[in-house]
Amino acid sequence: MRNQAQLIKKLITPTKRVLFLGYTSEKTTLIDALVNANCEVWHTQEKIDTTQGFDFVISYGYGHILKKSIIESSVAPIINLHISYLPWNRGAHPNFWSFFDCTPSGVSIHLIDEGIDTGPIIYQRYVNFSKDQITFSQTYRQLIIELESLFKENLKEIISGTYKPLPQRRKGSHHKVDDLPSAFSGWDSNILDEIRRLDSLVCDKGSDK
Repeated sequence: MRNQAQLIKKLITPTKRVLFLGYTSEKTTLIDALVNANCEVWHTQEKIDTTQGFDFVISYGYGHILKKSIIESSVAPIINLHISYLPWNRGAHPNFWSFFDCTPSGVSIHLIDEGIDTGPIIYQRYVNFSKDQITFSQTYRQLIIELESLFKENLKEIISGTYKPLPQRRKGSHHKVDDLPSAFSGWDSNILDEIRRLDSLVCDKGSDK
């Protein structure tokens, strides 16, 4: 495993050994936060075959689904960061679907199980946007800020493993990458205008039947 991963910084007496899956230190401040908390952080964006040798694993912006065998054999907790208020909007493009489906906007930190974003929740936060945040891109950036802030605020508990996970309540919702409407104008579009436009297209299709 360590031949696949890059060691971000090695300290003489690290408190914990962390495997960070996904975003690089150029895309997230969380790797530096872990290093500053005296963790030895190994990073990779590649597929992994084991978590052996690590105290816990962080998945954030990771482009691969972990195999069932990895999850079941992992002694280390595997923690995922997701920009939705779970159980709503599991899977792809949660920021889009929170507006389109009129479901809560927020961020969640949860343990990974065999499902897609279905594991027990460790921390959550509702997110309300300012009047100036009118595009999907702007609200996405705010969700990232809130998610990383939530992680840092609870970093001591995450490192020590003293958090108390709670099962997700209700069925919630799930979306695949292909569920995004083909007529979607893009992430820099005005949210209210775009949702109204997409709704009108759905209504027009329904009236043609």
